[in-house]
Amino acid sequence: MSKWALISVSDKTGLVDFAKGLVEQHGYGILSTGGTAKLLREQGLPVTDVSEYTGFPEMMEGRIKTLHPKVHGGLLCRRDKEDHLAQAKEHGIDMIDLVCVNLYPFEETVARRDCTFEEAIENIDIGGPSMLRSAAKNHASVTVVCDADDYAPVLDALAAGGDALTLLRRKLALKVFQRTSSYDGAIAAYLEGQVGESSALGLPERLSLQLPRAQVLRYGENPHQQAALYGRFHECFEQLQGKELSYNNIIDITAATYLIGEFEKPTVAILKHTNPCGVASEMDLLTCWEQAFETDKQAPFGGIIVSNRTIDADLAKVIAGIFCEVIIAPEFTPAAREVFGKKKNLRLMVARDYLRADSLTEVKSVVGGLLLQDRDQYPDKPSDWKVVTERQPTEEEWAAMRFGWKVVKHVKSNAIVYAGAERTLGIGAGQMSRVDSSQIAVWKAGQAGLSLKGSVVASDAFFPFADGLIAAAEAGATAAIQPGGSVRDEEVIKAANERGLAMVFTGKRHFKH
Repeated sequence: MSKWALISVSDKTGLVDFAKGLVEQHGYGILSTGGTAKLLREQGLPVTDVSEYTGFPEMMEGRIKTLHPKVHGGLLCRRDKEDHLAQAKEHGIDMIDLVCVNLYPFEETVARRDCTFEEAIENIDIGGPSMLRSAAKNHASVTVVCDADDYAPVLDALAAGGDALTLLRRKLALKVFQRTSSYDGAIAAYLEGQVGESSALGLPERLSLQLPRAQVLRYGENPHQQAALYGRFHECFEQLQGKELSYNNIIDITAATYLIGEFEKPTVAILKHTNPCGVASEMDLLTCWEQAFETDKQAPFGGIIVSNRTIDADLAKVIAGIFCEVIIAPEFTPAAREVFGKKKNLRLMVARDYLRADSLTEVKSVVGGLLLQDRDQYPDKPSDWKVVTERQPTEEEWAAMRFGWKVVKHVKSNAIVYAGAERTLGIGAGQMSRVDSSQIAVWKAGQAGLSLKGSVVASDAFFPFADGLIAAAEAGATAAIQPGGSVRDEEVIKAANERGLAMVFTGKRHFKH
């Protein structure tokens, strides 16, 4: 045979048509193994078993079949070197000009809850990566394919030949090394977890990130910055309409998802620049929207709206009255989509896997490296909270504190949230002083015409001085919830008692930088 193509795949999607193209259009002979050889024979294609070609039987439950000099010699032999060709001829090694291999599904296997350690180990592919790497190293002469999406481009390039084939081979070689690097990283991460090398938080000793580029973005935070999206974001959300997502849209969508994931009851939240500017939970979404929007009627302009229930036409008509960038929900009724359809640029996003944020870690770039942390999803337990004042909170205050505490952890520090039962009343975010954040929240509530009398104030970190609590009391708050832990806690508690406030320490802070 003048030209051999070695095909051995786990995922057989599109394989038959590709193999037929190689044989019928380009005159390749097929070398194959196991289930791949069986499938191709059933489709009437001539196939030579690798064991027949090498003269060496498959053994050790198939662990040894392609690891042979006649395979790797046929892949690695340089066609431009006479000594390579002479040695190949001396040892009866034919040239293998194309390799099509995809790997045992290790990542999918270990992702299953019922996966055993033995099963994981058996799904570590050895021969596949070896063939891919050999072929990729010698891509000047060998076409290497590890992705079914490349089947059609390969057939076209083989027909065109010349520079088109040379360029494609180089791209395919790059793809191989990206894939084998990712594959090895997944195996290493799994084994690291099994041998207990990670810390109690599950942070690896060596961090390896291999994510596919999902989308090249028009620009980053600003038009002069380049940006791209990596990973599986588009598996989590489906865009129904609107302009292409921007860098800032994607960050805001993530923040909205983390926030709405805190709530079980029907809830609507409005965010701007990742900060909540209004959140409310009620039995019907229309009331949720009205109360969330009342908190701040200016900031939602150009913001993000998220609901944890299906958005219908009634709510859509109200929301359509303001300009916003993105609306997120588990579902939109056909009538709601018709309403929003009139706003061609409005991005509608369906959360495919409900609105739960399942990210366990967060990564940030810093000078000279990366920071990795587990996400702030500590399960706050009100039963662990401690009332530190003389007065106990009322049932209404408890309800407001639970709600405000869920929201404040998603507001940038220093964060202050004034809340009633199941709704926000004023939010102050990202100030250098906690008193400043409180003053902004009070001012915002005043602008919205909302009274803070009888409200609860939530602070993401302790009040370092009594002045922040006194300001909240003067604004009308009757209860406060904060982590506690300041050297001046007693001073703050004394100020609360003097003003008849109830105050709860949670023991956990929620800084968000």
